[in-house]
Amino acid sequence: MRYRFNVFGRIISIERVGGDWVAHLTGNDGKRRPAELAIPSDMRHAELAQYLYDVYHEEATPTNGDVFEIVPR
Repeated sequence: MRYRFNVFGRIISIERVGGDWVAHLTGNDGKRRPAELAIPSDMRHAELAQYLYDVYHEEATPTNGDVFEIVPR
């Protein structure tokens, strides 16, 4: 399963590949490129948003000040 997060205005997709997490940056055109992000393999899905916040908190702006999961409808 692929999870998508809005990380201070940037979209990051994260999925399990084998036992590891793999992250991609998703552009406005829908194209993905690898994100240079190491996520501990023992991290649970429920912890990903907080982890992304902790890693990228310096990119927060007054208009994009949070990290949240984008849930498909």
